[in-house]
Amino acid sequence: MIRKFYYLMSFFIFFILPFSSEISLADFMEIELIYIKGGCYQMGDTFGDGEYDETPLHKVCVKDFYLGKYEITQGQWTKIMGNNPSAFPSGNSHPVEWVSWNDTQQFLKTINRVTGETYRLPTEAEWEFACRARGQNIKFGTQTGNLTPHLANYGSEKFGEGSALDGFEFTSPVGSYPPNQLGLYDMSGNVWEWVSDWKEINDNYYQRSPEENPQGAEKTRRKVGRGGSWNFSSRALRCSNRFSNWIQANCLSYGFRIAKDVIQ
Repeated sequence: MIRKFYYLMSFFIFFILPFSSEISLADFMEIELIYIKGGCYQMGDTFGDGEYDETPLHKVCVKDFYLGKYEITQGQWTKIMGNNPSAFPSGNSHPVEWVSWNDTQQFLKTINRVTGETYRLPTEAEWEFACRARGQNIKFGTQTGNLTPHLANYGSEKFGEGSALDGFEFTSPVGSYPPNQLGLYDMSGNVWEWVSDWKEINDNYYQRSPEENPQGAEKTRRKVGRGGSWNFSSRALRCSNRFSNWIQANCLSYGFRIAKDVIQ
């Protein structure tokens, strides 16, 4: 029986490199997922200082799901895809970036084919619910819900915010900063995270979003990114902030984390 309190679930994803017929210990990897108990919350700008597309506040309910404890790293991507596309190849523990939304789908297709699982990107509603520690009235996805250079990688002093003195001029190794209340790392900052939702053209999706497990707007040309990144200001790191980009766009501040349904 699922306990009321939130707990860490570790999943071991074993795979064979798509470019090799040899199996060795180096071919195995571990991706840790956090179990997120579902629930209902007011999605959108609860602080009154957001953008138009973060309104109106609307009730959303999500089912139980699993979400990656960390952003997918360069080391994990390289083991699965056989290359490292990152603009900043700083080490295996740094988040992979310079990946388009289409690229994430190839990654997921590969691990799903080998494992027989159905890993996916989180929806916007799931992502924000998790960033806000199950929908609490929290502005940032940090340990305290506030934002300082000790809690997230952002700004890089370009906006008079953040700090280059933390030793991370660009991305930081995943898990370098304290997790949020659910044990999720880098929900605010480091790299933008692709989610599954299309971005509506007229920014009015929240006016008609369904209450139960919304899946996003109808197909457009852009997908939503969440969480802000190392080179954006604090405003971008708010849990309710919505950004978007072309599905084929490669950006030096875009990465992702994976999700998975809970079998009821």
